[in-house]
Amino acid sequence: MSTIGSVLWSKALALAIVVPLALVLLPARAQEKIILDGSTGMLPLAKALASAYRQQVPDAQIEVGIGLGTGARLKALAEGKIQIALASHGIKPEDVRAGDLRVFEAAKGAVVFAVNETVPIANVSEIQACEVYGGKIDNWRPLGGSDSLVAVLTRPPAEVDPEVIRAKIDCFKDLKEVATAKVMPRGGDMAKALAETPHALGMTSMTVVEQSGGKVKALSLNGVAPTIANVKSGRYFLTRDFLFVVKGEPVGSTRKFLDFLLSPDGDRVILANGAVPLR
Repeated sequence: MSTIGSVLWSKALALAIVVPLALVLLPARAQEKIILDGSTGMLPLAKALASAYRQQVPDAQIEVGIGLGTGARLKALAEGKIQIALASHGIKPEDVRAGDLRVFEAAKGAVVFAVNETVPIANVSEIQACEVYGGKIDNWRPLGGSDSLVAVLTRPPAEVDPEVIRAKIDCFKDLKEVATAKVMPRGGDMAKALAETPHALGMTSMTVVEQSGGKVKALSLNGVAPTIANVKSGRYFLTRDFLFVVKGEPVGSTRKFLDFLLSPDGDRVILANGAVPLR
């Protein structure tokens, strides 16, 4: 688990009830609609899982939203506007107790520095990444690329990807990003910009890289590639959690989807989309 996950989650897990779905023996219901929404960084994986579930359960009514902040996703869950909240952080012990929440840890994935396909480099060091984001390096040539300006893309500071990077890379902790860095409000905005902007460098997830069709490339960090094996072993240390949160015991269609999520079929979808199942 990432440092962000460890800090936020170690205390939460001592108080939260993380329920193995195999132990939830409740009667099935009709295929009522399931809406998943929350962290924009989780939407690409959630959409892939929903698509695979529809293939397995053709009459399933499942929808993935466009993203909700921490407070908004928990409010929507409490009000029944969504059935599953997507989160990588922000689920506090008091939220779990007050909201009667059940948290299912499905996967973790690599947070990566990624580039547009036009960039002919495969690796970046921590110092180099800091110097690009801090404005000391503005051209690809010192990094082994062509004589081209770096198009720096970033995310809002409260989003998970930059939080993971700041927590795990010392030189990012108090870094003031270069004024020319373009802020991508949502994970989907970053994915689109990386795929469409020549000479771009951004921070994103391996799920975005896998779903880009080769238009976005993940860089190794300090010579360590963000592979599944390296994420599992901890050698690649920039990772985020993929949490699926429900109110109360999961029943009916929600339970069936979560059963799929934590099954070997769900594992295959998670792996195919650049994340690592936790079962």
